[in-house]
Amino acid sequence: MAEPTPLLEVKNLSKSYVLRGGFFDTPNGVVQAVDRVSLSIARGQTFGLVGESGCGKTTTARMIVRVVEPDGGEIAFWDDELGRLDLCLLSGRQMRPLRRKIQMIFQDPYASLDPRMTVLRIVGEPLRATGCTDQRATRERVAEVLEMVGLRHEHMSRYPHAFSGGQRQRIGIARALATEPRLVVADEAVSALDVSVQAQILNLLRELQGRLNLTYLFIAHDLGVVRYICDVVGVMYLGRLVEVADKASLFRSPRHPYTEALLAAASRPEPGRPVVHLSAPGTVPASGCPFLPRCRYQKDTCAREAPELRQVAPGHTVSCHFDLRLTGV
Repeated sequence: MAEPTPLLEVKNLSKSYVLRGGFFDTPNGVVQAVDRVSLSIARGQTFGLVGESGCGKTTTARMIVRVVEPDGGEIAFWDDELGRLDLCLLSGRQMRPLRRKIQMIFQDPYASLDPRMTVLRIVGEPLRATGCTDQRATRERVAEVLEMVGLRHEHMSRYPHAFSGGQRQRIGIARALATEPRLVVADEAVSALDVSVQAQILNLLRELQGRLNLTYLFIAHDLGVVRYICDVVGVMYLGRLVEVADKASLFRSPRHPYTEALLAAASRPEPGRPVVHLSAPGTVPASGCPFLPRCRYQKDTCAREAPELRQVAPGHTVSCHFDLRLTGV
């Protein structure tokens, strides 16, 4: 069976920030926000990126859409017309034609919409930014995508304050779809919504994916949401991917202690089954495994050497010296 065609492939993507402080704002340290992250997303697939707050999920997403400039690595995007492109090598001007093909849905439906702009201007903004100057064509396209997301034509003349949170997120989705993108990056797209509204938005995203052949990079911390909408899941810890697998394998048989702890924390305890607690982060060792201070399986090897991602089953990679399922630790 042939491998699915990739739409996006990220290799060794990295980003660090200099910490500054004191009266003269002098540098006093460096934080490695994203550390050599590599992932691949097939066409029509939903890749979920999960982990605790501050693990680097959003920074990774923003580097992929080139809102944040990476320090190093490669972001390969397969364009239907131009073929394989490394987005890291493109200038802002060269990226402009590709902006319409890679769009983003933001977390907060309240903060991400300009309250001074009508829905027509908000949803039509990406079209204008990518060179569309025909007002009639813009209006027609805005009406079309509003209908796709369950809103009406007459909503175009209203302002964001007139809509509920779920409706505002539908406007955000419409804005992302206006330019007919191939890849949509959804950064915590339902985390600010009520549970019932979350379900509606998730169902809408799945429906649009099938209808428009969209590919999603879905950033989330809610494992229930990830389990519902994603095909493949990558787990991040302190800027690194520690486990990548298809959804069924990851939820059925996690191979990394961090993934195991996340799943245990999100599930209901069962009688007779040991409870896995995720301890406080502690001090990360200068060498060795970053998860060492929180790992209940740690051994001497873990303190000496940082593990690399390795394949433990077809399509299942883990950054751990020990395979939990096979070693029985």
